[in-house]
Amino acid sequence: MIVQSSQEVKLKLTHTLSPEAMEALRSLGQLVIALSIFSHLSLLAYSSSPQDLQILNAERRIDLTSHIVKVFLTLKVENTGTSPVSEVLLAFPPTQVDHLALLKAAITVGKKKKKSYVPLEVNPTELPDAPNGAKSFSISLLHPLNSGETATLEVLYILTHSLEPFPAEISQSESQLVYYRDGAIILSPYYVKQQTTFIRTPSTRVESFTRVESTNRAGSEIKYGPYKDRPAYSYSPIIVHFENNNAFAVVEELVREVEVSHWGNLQITEHYKLAHAGARHKGIFSRVDYQSRPHAGGVSSFKHLLARLPPRVHSVYYRDGIGNISSSHLRTEYLKSDLEIEPRYPLFGGWKATFVIGYGLPLEDFLFESPDGRRYLNFTFGCPLAETVVDKLTLKVVLPEGSKNPSAVVPFSVEQHLETKYSYLDVAGRTVVVLEKRNVVPEHNSHFQVYYTFNPVFMLAEPLMLVSTFFFIFMASVAYLHMDFSICKSS
Repeated sequence: MIVQSSQEVKLKLTHTLSPEAMEALRSLGQLVIALSIFSHLSLLAYSSSPQDLQILNAERRIDLTSHIVKVFLTLKVENTGTSPVSEVLLAFPPTQVDHLALLKAAITVGKKKKKSYVPLEVNPTELPDAPNGAKSFSISLLHPLNSGETATLEVLYILTHSLEPFPAEISQSESQLVYYRDGAIILSPYYVKQQTTFIRTPSTRVESFTRVESTNRAGSEIKYGPYKDRPAYSYSPIIVHFENNNAFAVVEELVREVEVSHWGNLQITEHYKLAHAGARHKGIFSRVDYQSRPHAGGVSSFKHLLARLPPRVHSVYYRDGIGNISSSHLRTEYLKSDLEIEPRYPLFGGWKATFVIGYGLPLEDFLFESPDGRRYLNFTFGCPLAETVVDKLTLKVVLPEGSKNPSAVVPFSVEQHLETKYSYLDVAGRTVVVLEKRNVVPEHNSHFQVYYTFNPVFMLAEPLMLVSTFFFIFMASVAYLHMDFSICKSS
């Protein structure tokens, strides 16, 4: 084997090719280099680096009044670079990303009474210089932010399973205390000129909280800041130990089945696996103390749940593995229906319950026809139970037999796949659109659509099948009555 160096190959090409061909090759090489430089510069023109932006003011409000942590963040950013910026980056510590259920962002447009908020797209991204495994998200601006311009962003993110019970076990008469861990300083890839953090607790009982510079407490609110001139990725960990006796209602698994019938009804069946995710109950349970002293014996437990159902609901039932549960109350109004349910026993920390809720709805309120002739179901995603977290939600939309080309449009990322379900008088089976999502919070209760095509002729399939079956039975009976099965004829 003979190996030639690049210099030898170049000399051979020089002697082989004509001067005109060599000049053409040189021009082509220069063009390729120029195009690569131009494309690189065009990408850099609208890309944002931490050095291009600074945060003039950041205000963060952390709401700990429930077991679902809600954080409202207001950022006023300024472009200090020389080129336009089309995105703003957010950073989260890895412990929060694992519990991040929802992240929304909007930009403020207008001033004072004419102020409005326009939603912005948020996507995960990777920053190679992020310290300690911090995770980043990118907010895409409506218009590039030119040099010297400012913009105000409103960010909402929700954390679940972020309150740690301490002590981990309590008796029936004890209050529930929890830990919340965060930072007094906002984790950001940008230089922050001024920032303030407010933490709101459910009550004034705060066992302890981390004290750093510029820390103040007034009633149920703790204030950290203002802090000025903080470099990128500054962090100051804090811990707040406080009382929280709210219902830590967590649905470990929820399966919702929405069955569409073109005969005018929408049937919903919901299977719940409910748990109390607070401090585990220790010792014995005294129902006498629980009923005689409800404010002292079991303050962290819950025995009532509220399900917000659509209006014009009918045929409501509530049952478990034993049978029907009569302890429920339905209130119907013009715009909503509230179903108040009560499990067979109060739920303390670590206790669980399983039950089923079913109801019917008029199809005309949820099924529509699109301009292209397709039909679509417009229904609500999420869990009807108020102030609950769903670890795993499976929503099944059962379409009528004969439906084709189903597709789902959901305002957030979910896992989708198709199944086939067989019911009474089905031949080919019914198409089922399955949507799955983990870590679901009440803010996910938004509308989604399922589009499909359907030939009305298929509505006659089951009635014709029934008519044909009864006609066959009738004709068989008539034939049987006219048959003579005797051995010999009577004279």
